[in-house]
Amino acid sequence: MTAMMDRSHLDTEPDATPSAMPAAVGTVFLEFLRLGLTSFGGPVAHIGYFRERFVRRLRWLDEAAFADLVALCQFLPGPASSQVGMAIGLEKAGLRGGVAAFVGFTLPSAVLMALLAFGFAAGGDTLDAGMLSGLAIVAVAVVAEAVRGMAMSLARGTLLASIAVGATVIAMLVPGSLAQIGILVLGGLAGYAFGPAASPVRGVPSHPGISRGFGVVSLLLFALLLLGLPLLARVTSSAELALFSGLYRSGALVFGGGHVVLPLLQDAVVAPGFITDRAFVAGYGAAQAMPGPLFSLSAWIGVAAGLPDPVTGAGLAVLALFAPAMLLVVGVMPFWRSLRQVARVRRALAGVNAAVVGLLAAALYDPVITTAIHGPRDLLLAAVCYGLLVLARWPAWIVVLCAAFGGWLISGI
Repeated sequence: MTAMMDRSHLDTEPDATPSAMPAAVGTVFLEFLRLGLTSFGGPVAHIGYFRERFVRRLRWLDEAAFADLVALCQFLPGPASSQVGMAIGLEKAGLRGGVAAFVGFTLPSAVLMALLAFGFAAGGDTLDAGMLSGLAIVAVAVVAEAVRGMAMSLARGTLLASIAVGATVIAMLVPGSLAQIGILVLGGLAGYAFGPAASPVRGVPSHPGISRGFGVVSLLLFALLLLGLPLLARVTSSAELALFSGLYRSGALVFGGGHVVLPLLQDAVVAPGFITDRAFVAGYGAAQAMPGPLFSLSAWIGVAAGLPDPVTGAGLAVLALFAPAMLLVVGVMPFWRSLRQVARVRRALAGVNAAVVGLLAAALYDPVITTAIHGPRDLLLAAVCYGLLVLARWPAWIVVLCAAFGGWLISGI
């Protein structure tokens, strides 16, 4: 533990040369488990936590490579932040690394949600309100530093800075996942048409990763399950298959992930009668108190659905909701790795990455700041968290604990 904390204090710059060495699967799992235990604040904050850990501290990849993965996962349906984690695991340790990243990041919240589903009918009041407020406030510091660092690296020059500012304005005026995809497309077109010569690709680890053939098989399996599961559930009249099918469809068709999936999930599990609307809302409330992905709500649904074996139900529900994301990432990564080497594509990606900075800046205001900051005390705590994270270089998990304690103190004053 001491060695890990010491490494966290290394003064690494975001543009430092990344390590090209593959990582052990166990290392990938432990790093994402750490994040799964401490990454509060939702999908946008998760991107900030990933950048802080894998770009700034561990130097597993550089700023441009990280932004490329963020942009790619914004285009794919599914939970974008979890897909970024899967992609980082794939790049560092192959398929087993991608699975290890998913399990490590998702396991803590999934287990907690399943336990809450067993023990509480309305699990939204499981943590002190002040502590929850502090956990939301620390996300402001994490996302603010991610925006600042990525802007310094990816939005330099008049063109890219203009793309970033334009993306921020449009995203604030026209919210929604479809608008975000349109912003990324416009950013890519602007970069392609007006951008300078593309810089060489850096930050791609040397692990051979997934073959193109395996990628094609993954994409075919994604489509086969999407089309075949509803038919199989109807033919067999299996409640388990019907639940699995509804969750898989929700994970396969949602863009942006996070809270965007809630209407799809509600339609998939409440309308058919698997769980009550009250239980669904209670599970959503409990998920707000969890670190890691909001998609861990699936573990609550698996237990609350009343299947003969609730433990198996929780596991199958988590697998069903996340499976489309994993299949898509595994399917596209072999082609993405080659595509991003092309000079014209790099020029377009420069515009896309600048647009990503703009999207993060818009998300920093809404929902991160609007949700967390409600007065001068909240703002002061956010500034303290930022100083501890950026200036003092404290590990993020310690800053998270300090923020929870600070929120508790503020609520009692």
